[in-house]
Amino acid sequence: MERTQELYANGLQNIEANLADQEEMNNTIEIESSPIPQPKNYKRWLRISIYVFFFLSCQALSTILGRLYFENGGKSTWMGTLVQLIGFPVLFLFRFFSKIKTPKSTDTSFRQFPSFITLGSVYIVTGLLVSANSYMSSVGLLYLPVSNFSLILASQLAFTAFFSYFLNSQKFTPFIVNSLFLLTISSALLVVNTESQSTADVSRVKYVIGIICTIGASAGIGLLLSLVQLILRKVLRNHTVSTVVDLVAYQSLVASCVVLIGLFASGEWETLTSEMDNYKLGKGPYVLTLASIAISWQVYTIGVVGLIFESSSVFSNSITAVGLPIVPVVAVIVFGDKMNTSKIFSIILAIWGFISFVYQHYLDEKKLKLSHTDHVGGPPLPVDEGRTNIQIV
Repeated sequence: MERTQELYANGLQNIEANLADQEEMNNTIEIESSPIPQPKNYKRWLRISIYVFFFLSCQALSTILGRLYFENGGKSTWMGTLVQLIGFPVLFLFRFFSKIKTPKSTDTSFRQFPSFITLGSVYIVTGLLVSANSYMSSVGLLYLPVSNFSLILASQLAFTAFFSYFLNSQKFTPFIVNSLFLLTISSALLVVNTESQSTADVSRVKYVIGIICTIGASAGIGLLLSLVQLILRKVLRNHTVSTVVDLVAYQSLVASCVVLIGLFASGEWETLTSEMDNYKLGKGPYVLTLASIAISWQVYTIGVVGLIFESSSVFSNSITAVGLPIVPVVAVIVFGDKMNTSKIFSIILAIWGFISFVYQHYLDEKKLKLSHTDHVGGPPLPVDEGRTNIQIV
């Protein structure tokens, strides 16, 4: 499940996220001559390696465990949704133990903070969107094979570019258009391929519902990531790890409250005891599975945020492309999902689409750095939106 928050998705994505602010680096200019001493390079790469491990392992683990819950007797889509979000206190621990160092600015314009009402509105709106995305992804995971689910959800990148065109003035370059086309074809192959839907417990109608919900979740994640980018640029102008983590954590808090209301209003909470008693793997594994899903989602989010701030959103997207085949391959091994020709071709097209998207952002960042270099020796460039160097030590 690519950061259905962005998370979460992503996102986280992520977020993402998913966290996940995939294009934020396009709108910022780093201060290369910062007087703050940089940490040793090997320590930075050690942290990046840890975040990559968190990203790749928990991205696959959370999705596989989510399917394991449904595969062994779990039937509550609201519970499947809640465990994606309820682990958000882990993010506060990450924020507390991360020492963030930022250069102190003498310009008071950089110290403008949004009002409480503004922040509350941001958290509520994004939280409602996260709850909807998470619920749709939970339904999709219930009715679809894991490999199909993860590949269709990868189309979130195409939706992100689409919504960013309207919200963030994203330009449709040839590489972006190529990415949109490839990711659309990749998902379409799975939608029209009805052979992979034949399972013992899923009818054709449920399979179609799963596809619709997964596409809806993918579109919702794309909208969320584009909206988060807009919020970070226009509202939360203090671009620090703490700001991003707070955004993800509080929107997860709002989403968790919404999902809890849905859980009790639907009456599914009354079936949870019998569901645990009848769980095929036993009561202990039932609790352990749900707890592991909750923790893995938040560790995934930490990986997304860490990668963005230790490197860039482009690098984070690159790792997403690398990790794309992991879930389908693991699903074939664990759940016996069919790996037919159309699914293999879908994976290849999805990876190609991701690479095309990432390459365009690489070109954008390169152009941004060259633009900054051209001003060396001239008057200092203003820092965009209060952005400063960020270190995590």
